[in-house]
Amino acid sequence: MTDAQNTLAVRLAGAARRRDSWLQLLKFGVVGGSGYLINLGVFAFLSGNLGVYHAVAAIGAFCFAVTSNFLWNRYWTFGPGEGLAHMQAARFLAVSVACLVINLVVLEAIVASSPISELAAQAIAVAVAMPFNFLGNKLWTFT
Repeated sequence: MTDAQNTLAVRLAGAARRRDSWLQLLKFGVVGGSGYLINLGVFAFLSGNLGVYHAVAAIGAFCFAVTSNFLWNRYWTFGPGEGLAHMQAARFLAVSVACLVINLVVLEAIVASSPISELAAQAIAVAVAMPFNFLGNKLWTFT
């Protein structure tokens, strides 16, 4: 195990033992739930009502949800701390884009291999990306 991996493992283990980490996870879940509904609502509107291709609709939905999630997570879940808003926003966006890539890979895999609806596939894809999103933001964006 490298020093970086060891440091990350120590940080994760320490965070798992603190009550405030679990409260943050709960708040992150509430914020994520609202972002999830925003994401699905915008996705359904773009793909269903406007006929936008599902991958493009997912990116559009992401843009709305990521803005809402950043604001709620910065001011409620993690607090602004001493971080500058624009630096946190850049980090939040980087984590979110990485999770969007995970979302798109899962979405495409499900759409290509399953008869379920595109909306259901998007719901699953967003849920798969969520744990990566929390860890990235807890350990990097809002440290």
